[in-house]
Amino acid sequence: MSSGFVAMNFNMSQGVNLLSTVVPLLKLISLTMIGLILAHPSVKMVPRATFKLLSKLVFALFLPCLIFTQLGKSITLEGLRSWWFVPVNVLISTLVGCALGYLVAIICKPPPEFFRFTVVMTAFGNTGNLPIAIIGSVCHSKDNPFGPDCHTNGIAYVSVSQWVAVILVYTLVYHMMEPPIEYYDIVDEGIRDEEITPVHDMSRPLLVEAEWPGMEDKETENSKRPFIATVFNSLSNISHQSLSDSDVDAPVASGASSPKSVRCLAEPKMVRRIRIVAEQTPVRHILQPPTIASFLAIIIGLVPALKASVFGDDAPLAFITDSLEILAGAMVPSVMLILGGMLSEGPNDSKLGIKTIVGVSVARLVVLPVLGIGIIALADKMNILVDGDQMYRFVLLLQYTTPTAILLGAIASLRGYAVREASALLFWQHVFGVLSLSVYITIYFKLLSYV
Repeated sequence: MSSGFVAMNFNMSQGVNLLSTVVPLLKLISLTMIGLILAHPSVKMVPRATFKLLSKLVFALFLPCLIFTQLGKSITLEGLRSWWFVPVNVLISTLVGCALGYLVAIICKPPPEFFRFTVVMTAFGNTGNLPIAIIGSVCHSKDNPFGPDCHTNGIAYVSVSQWVAVILVYTLVYHMMEPPIEYYDIVDEGIRDEEITPVHDMSRPLLVEAEWPGMEDKETENSKRPFIATVFNSLSNISHQSLSDSDVDAPVASGASSPKSVRCLAEPKMVRRIRIVAEQTPVRHILQPPTIASFLAIIIGLVPALKASVFGDDAPLAFITDSLEILAGAMVPSVMLILGGMLSEGPNDSKLGIKTIVGVSVARLVVLPVLGIGIIALADKMNILVDGDQMYRFVLLLQYTTPTAILLGAIASLRGYAVREASALLFWQHVFGVLSLSVYITIYFKLLSYV
């Protein structure tokens, strides 16, 4: 068994070098404060349009370059086999988060139309940009506690986990964030003004653009409707006989000789429901620049001949990789500047209620990390973690520690549901997340016996 959690030292009386563990976050906070000052309405040194353009550069250029150069350099077939628990841990953290979110919704009693929203916002954390920024800051110094491969391995682990997170967001989260059908009229009234606003209007909250620029171009006629509930309710209210009659009235193919044969070929209602919902699921959005970069890095990294020609000082195409690494260096500061610009807008008015906002924040930022420590310790005792790799464990622990994914704000805007509530919740979580991340990173360093 690895020494990571076996050698845990819970004797806090020995003292923790608090400064050495908080300095990485202080760097990120400094970058965030610069972004906040530059974008603050009272200063207006940098216009909002610049931050939106910067978010597009991060999404389409800086982040893909970072993922490609670091993941492709470190991945091997044996390594990929041993990393299987990284994406699995995303699923586990999401399931535990859903359970916590359900408890928060029961205890805090948000308005009924936001019950499912409360569960979603508690369950899905930031598994991409923020962990990458934290790892980049931790590994910035040469005397970092994770060794010379700190940055390369950390980015590789986060990149592998992003696949699961992205799939969950564009399938499960997309449908869970649809407006509740029983409150659709209320929600519709609340977003009517937003729907008639031009899609490229600069008044759209910056958080919508922070991790999914160009989201407004993905809107469909069904994106702002309770589509699943409508499909299932409408089909369940149609009797088998009425379905058969409609099939009979439909044009009959040349091979069909009677209405009976048409009824025999009628699609089962449940299959039809699933098919209709699947057709409206935006799985095509999964293939975004960051995930495409991950896919290319895995392909090239697993083929020795390709890897030797792209990565390494003596590689024929090393000049291309070096150019991409230069661009990748802009990833962390850009992300934190965008976060500062988002926070400068302040929290929007919310109908969620202070009690629910506090409940979600406590569950996400305080309770879930504690449960995560127990889950990772148990996994280590079961010998399913990479032996002796402390960065591996650090990334797994971070998956339980980050605030709610900013991408959920974009999904809320796309679905036309709880946009102001998502904005307020994301604002307060990222404000309080500074303190919680500082505390838990200190604890993680202590548990990993580095301090």
